[in-house]
Amino acid sequence: MTAQPLDVNTVSALVAESAAAPSLHNAQPWRFRFLRDSAVLRLYGDLERSLPRTDPDKRGLHLGCGAALFNLRVAAAATGLAPVVRLLPDPGDAKLLAEVGLRGSAPPDETLARLHPAISRRHSSRLPFRDEEIPVAVAERLCDAAQAEGAQLLFPGAWHVRSILELVQDAEGREALDPGVLAETAQWARTEPPGTVAAPDGIPAEAFGPRQRGTAAPVRDFAAGRPMPGRGWANFEKNPHIALLGTARDGSADWLRAGQALERVLLQATADGLVASVTSQPLEWPELRWTARDPLSGMAHVQMVLRLGYGPEGHPSPRRPVAELLDIV
Repeated sequence: MTAQPLDVNTVSALVAESAAAPSLHNAQPWRFRFLRDSAVLRLYGDLERSLPRTDPDKRGLHLGCGAALFNLRVAAAATGLAPVVRLLPDPGDAKLLAEVGLRGSAPPDETLARLHPAISRRHSSRLPFRDEEIPVAVAERLCDAAQAEGAQLLFPGAWHVRSILELVQDAEGREALDPGVLAETAQWARTEPPGTVAAPDGIPAEAFGPRQRGTAAPVRDFAAGRPMPGRGWANFEKNPHIALLGTARDGSADWLRAGQALERVLLQATADGLVASVTSQPLEWPELRWTARDPLSGMAHVQMVLRLGYGPEGHPSPRRPVAELLDIV
C-alpha cells in the first residue's frame, strides 16, 4: 500500500465498521487511538463499560474487543490496506489490547475483503429459526473460519446439545437468584417501548425477540422477569443447531483470538445466508463452564455458544458515534 498519510475520514470509517461488532449486552467496551505519524491504530478495552458481576474476569470484554478487531481487519482489507496486528503490545498497560499498523507493505487480504458486506448485515437474531438442516459444506466453511483465527468451532452431537440446553436453563435459574446480575442486565437491556429511549448502547426492547413457548432454544431472555407489555410468545425450533467456539488455552490473548474467530464465523455465516445468536450464559459460571466442553473433542476451553440456522434477521442494536470512540493524535 501507499505510504501516504491516512485521512481522518478513512480512519473514522474503519472505526465505525469495527464498532459494528457484537459485545456482551452491547456494552461496546472499546476505544481507539490513531497515531498519525506512525499510522498505528490502537485498540483499548474500556473498563468503564465492563460488567463486573456478569464478566468479572473480563473474558467477555476481550471477546468483544477481539470481534471489533476482526471487523477492523476486514474493513481495512476492503479499503486496500494490509493491517499488521500486534496483540497485547505493552505488558505494562492492560487496557491496550492491540496495535494495528496500517502501512503494511503486503497486498490486502482478499479473503477478508470478501466478508466486508456482511459487517452491516450481521445482527443477532433472537427470533425463531426454521427446523432446517445446515448443509455440510456451509458448516465446514464456518469451522474453517474459526480455525483461520486459531480457534475451533465444533457442532456437538444430539446428547451434547441437550446438555448445553440444560446448562443454559441452569444458568438462567442462577441469574434469577442473583440481584447483582439482574441489576446489571437491567442496566443494559432496556424494556421501554420502542421509540421512548434513544440510548446509543445496550439492547433495545425490539431486539429481545418473543418469549419461548414449549421449547428451549438457547436464547437469552433479556427481560429477566421484568414486565414488557405487548411482548408476544412464539414457538422456536425444536432442534436448534448449536456450535461451540473454543480455544486450547484461556488467557487474555486467547480471548482476543477467540473474539476474532467468533466474528469471522458470524460474518461467514451471514455471507452464507444464515442467521445467528450467541450466548455465554453457561460460561459465566465457573462451575458450569467446564461442563460445556465436549469431552470427546480436543477443545479445552469453550469461549462462546452459538445458535445458527435459517430464519428472519434480527433487529439491529444501536451504536455509539465514532466521535466518542476515537482519539487522533
